[in-house]
Amino acid sequence: MRYIEGIHRKSKIAFPEYIDDYITEDNPVRIIDAFVETLDIGEIGFKNAVPKKKGRPGYNPKDLLKLYLYGYMNKITSSRKLEKQAQTNIELMWLLRRLTPDDRSICEFRKNNKNAINQMFKHFVSLLNEWDLFGKEVVAVDGSKFRACNSKKNNFNTKTLNRKIKYLEEKIQKYMEEMEENDKNQLKTHKPTKEEIQAKIKELKERKKKYEGYKEEIEKSDIKEISTTDPESRLMAVNNNGIDVCYNVQTVVDSKHKLVVDCNVINNPTDHGMLSKMAGNAKEIFDVEELKALADKGYYNATDLKKCEEKDIIAYVSKQVFPNSAGEADFYPDKFQYDKEENVYICPKGEKLYSRKQKPIDENTKEIVYRNFEVCGKCDFKDKCTKDKRGRRVRRPIGQDFLDRVDQRTAENKELYRQRQMIVEHPFGTIKRGLGMTYFLTKGIQSVKAEISFAFLAYNMKRAINILGVKEIIKRITGKKVFVSLRFYKYTIFLENIS
Repeated sequence: MRYIEGIHRKSKIAFPEYIDDYITEDNPVRIIDAFVETLDIGEIGFKNAVPKKKGRPGYNPKDLLKLYLYGYMNKITSSRKLEKQAQTNIELMWLLRRLTPDDRSICEFRKNNKNAINQMFKHFVSLLNEWDLFGKEVVAVDGSKFRACNSKKNNFNTKTLNRKIKYLEEKIQKYMEEMEENDKNQLKTHKPTKEEIQAKIKELKERKKKYEGYKEEIEKSDIKEISTTDPESRLMAVNNNGIDVCYNVQTVVDSKHKLVVDCNVINNPTDHGMLSKMAGNAKEIFDVEELKALADKGYYNATDLKKCEEKDIIAYVSKQVFPNSAGEADFYPDKFQYDKEENVYICPKGEKLYSRKQKPIDENTKEIVYRNFEVCGKCDFKDKCTKDKRGRRVRRPIGQDFLDRVDQRTAENKELYRQRQMIVEHPFGTIKRGLGMTYFLTKGIQSVKAEISFAFLAYNMKRAINILGVKEIIKRITGKKVFVSLRFYKYTIFLENIS
C-alpha cells in the first residue's frame, strides 16, 4: 500500500485565471458581499461613508464591514487574527479584492461605528421579516451572561475593599515593627534593609490609597461595586454556582425558525423588567395586534407582566419558588394554597392562616401577611415548617391575584411553554459553541452591544442560509436593489487586468 502523495513544492501549476473561480456559487461569502453592497452605509450611520477629498485615502467601510461579518461567521473576532486571515485566506482575498488592512484599522472601525453596527443588525432583521421567515405568533425571551473584559480581581465592592485595606494596614504595621526590631538589635544576619522595608511600606500605602479611593467612589455614587478595567461591567452569577464579571445579553427569538428578532445588553444581573421591553420590540417589528411570549422564572415580575398585558402581549412565565427557613420542600410557600373567597391561606396540613389586622390597603402597601400563631404553636410539623418561634408567616404581594392568573395560564399551556428552551436557548448555544462567542473583547456597554449585534447577525445569516440557501438569498437581496456596484466592481477589475 502507498500513501497519498502531494506534489513537489517547486513544480509549476496552472492556477485558475480568475480568483472568482475559487469561490463556488453557493459559498456563503457571496451573501456577505451581496448584503453589504446593497447597504446605504451613510444612511445607516457608518463613518467615512463618503471618501475624503484630501489627505491619505482610507479603507471603504464596506470592505471592513465584510471582513468583520466573515470573521464572526467563522469564529474569528480578534482584529489581529482578522489581519492575518486577510493575508492568507482565499475567501477573504476574493471578498476584499486582495486588500490587507492592518489590525489598527480593523479595530478602529468597530470602535467608531458602534451604533451603525446595531442598525445593520436591525436592517437584516427587516429583510428576514420581508421574506416571511418569522412566524409572528410566539416568541421566547431569555438572557445569558457573557464575560466582560475585566477580571474578578479587578472588581471591588465595599466588603472586599474593607478586607483588602485591613490586610494592607496589618502588613504595613508588621513591616514597621520589623524595621524597628532591626534598628534595636542591629542584626547582622540576612534581613531586609531599612531602605527595602521603607520601599515596601511605600508601595503598600499607595495600594491602600488606591483602594480607599475606590471605596470613596462607591460611597458617593449609587453603584454597589466598581470594575477598574471595564467600569460598566458587573459581578454576576454564572453557571455551576460561580460568579464572574459579566454583561447580561438579552434576546427575543421567533418560534418558526429560531431567528433572533432583537438583542440587547444590560449590566443588571437580573432579568426583571426586560420581558415587556424585548417582547414589545418584537411585536412592533412584526406589526401584529397580539403576541405570545415565553420566559423563565427570571422574568417573573408583577410590574413587568402587567406592562405586557397593556401591550397585548400574552406572557407565559414559570413562577419563582422560594424555600422556607426550615428547608423542608413539603412546606415551601407554593404548598400553601390561597382561598380567595375566605381570604385565607391553607397550609399543607389543612389549617387556615388569616391576614393580620393592619391599616387600609393603599398605594404604599406592598404585601399582606397571613399567620395563625395559635395553631402553629400546637402543630407537630412546626420545626419542619419554620424556625420562627411564634409560627409560620405567609406574605402575599399586592397584585398576587394578577400573578395567579399568569400562573394558571402557564399551567394550562404546558405544551406551549415546553417549547421555550428549544426556541430561545438555541441561538445562545450556537454563538457560544459554534461561533466561539463566550466573552467580550471590547469595553463599555455600547461597545459590547456592537459585538453582540455582529454575533447575532452572523447567526441569523447562517440560519437563513440553512433555510433558503445561498443562491436564493442572493436573488432576494439583489432583487431589492439593482446590483450596479458589483457590476462596476467586476468591470474595474477587468480594466486593471488588460491595462
